[in-house]
Amino acid sequence: MIGRIRGILVRKLDDRVFIDVGGIWYEIYVPSTVSTKLNDSLEKEIVLVVYDYLHIDKSRALPVMIGFTDELERDFFTTFISVSGIGPKAALRAFDKPVPSIARAIEEADTGFLMGLAGIGKQKARQIIAHLQGKVGRFALIKEEAASKPKQDKEIVEEARKILKRLQYSAKEIDSMIKKVLDTSGDIDNVETLLNEIYRNSR
Repeated sequence: MIGRIRGILVRKLDDRVFIDVGGIWYEIYVPSTVSTKLNDSLEKEIVLVVYDYLHIDKSRALPVMIGFTDELERDFFTTFISVSGIGPKAALRAFDKPVPSIARAIEEADTGFLMGLAGIGKQKARQIIAHLQGKVGRFALIKEEAASKPKQDKEIVEEARKILKRLQYSAKEIDSMIKKVLDTSGDIDNVETLLNEIYRNSR
């Protein structure tokens, strides 16, 4: 199974992206909310957390990957498709609203909101609530205004990682130093701040 892909975003369509990893292009489907986050990422390195499965089409099985910007989004997706009758393709279409909004609607039994999701009718909305209410509260706590931060934070971390590697630190040391800063500091909005914090913590 594939859990994460890092590569250059070389092509972007409304419902999928193509990532170049060492000369191999991977086609990855993305929800509309994820697609929006990637609007300014063409020809840049991105990281997607992946849900993959085999789509059975008549006499053949086709591998399909669906990408998300963080693990919480993927976790909610796998929880969502646990509802009977909702497969990965249906869930992919339905994810046209932010994850925390969908999770709150489920917890608050907001049938009207869920019916506003692509492909979700009244009966299906009730079924989703019956199956998931009380189980998705942690996803409702995600701050929507922070939805674009994971990509930015990852870019900062990856740039710092490259610099530290050039300075002859081992991968284990780099992971430890970065984790210590991210666990104890507030918002890190640029590479210089991250490296300065790493230096202070190493003294």
